[in-house]
Formats: sequence, structure tokens, C-alpha cells
Amino acid sequence: MGFKVGDKVIYPNHGIGIVEAVKQMVFDGTQMEFYQLRLQENNTVVNVPFNKVDEIGIRSPIRTLDCEKLLKLLAANFVAPPSDWKDRFKEFSEKMRTGDIFSVAEILKHLTYLSQLKPLSFREKRMLERARYLVISELSMASSKQQDKVEEAVEMALKKAFIKFDKKNEKAAAAQAVTAAV
Repeated sequence: MGFKVGDKVIYPNHGIGIVEAVKQMVFDGTQMEFYQLRLQENNTVVNVPFNKVDEIGIRSPIRTLDCEKLLKLLAANFVAPPSDWKDRFKEFSEKMRTGDIFSVAEILKHLTYLSQLKPLSFREKRMLERARYLVISELSMASSKQQDKVEEAVEMALKKAFIKFDKKNEKAAAAQAVTAAV
């Protein structure tokens, strides 16, 4: 997939960037083509070799049609993540590196839910903040909606998911209690 100057792209774990230039540079004695990206979050410039785009996971932003799909995913029920924070952090870190916004949304959902139950570790708090930023900024851009409106929609979707999750767990606990009593 080729990008051109002016295209918006998603750089995994960093968010939205804009292709500022396509240039040739010598690297390790070899002339290579690079995309020069400016990351929106902190105005950083990054040069990415053409042959590393897929490996890094740089992609086009989601389409407007995918915004509703992403909000539905956030509102859907979910399975509890690993209880050991180290295992959970490792699994979530791998998913964050892929740049897949739907995986990042799942992480946002899990960590937001866990943060309501107990304090998160410092690393998980940072991951939660990063996941929240990535989901909201991409949704805002893709839907052309104000960020505060997108934040409200994300919060509503997460609340729906948490209600479904809690109801499912209450039913399972009640069924287990009935089985144990028999």
C-alpha cells in the first residue's frame, strides 16, 4: 500500500501521522525511499523506509463506516482478561504494537473495567491512557466529530459493556450457587 504526501496514516502505538514527504536517503550505504511522517500527538518527525511499512504496521485510518463497528465492539460483552497483571500486560503490549484499532479498543475496555475494580499498576495506567488516546483520536478523525462528543460515545459504549459483563457474571455466580447447594 503506497501513501502520498498529505495522507493521514496510523503509526502503531503513536496514533495519527501525516505524510509530509516521500524522499530518498542513504542508509547503511544503500539508497532507500522513506516516508517522512509528522505525528500529530507531539509533532515528532519520523522517517519510515518503504520496505518497513508493513512490518511496523503503518496503516490508513479506519473508514467512517468502521466507526460504528468500533463503538459496537466497545459496547459488546467481553471475557475477563488474565488475572495476573504481568501476563495481562505482556498480552496487551503485543496487541498495542500491532496497531489494530479493534485490538486497542479491547484493551481500553478491559483496563477501564479493571481500573474500576482496583488500582492499576503504573504501567497499566499508562497503557490505559495510551489506548484511550488512540481510540478517541482515530474515531474523532474518522467520524469528523469533535473529540468531546467521541469521548461521550466511547464512555456510553463502555458502560453498556460493563453492565452486560456484570449481569453475565451475576447469572454465572447464581447458577454456581444453585449447583453447589444441590
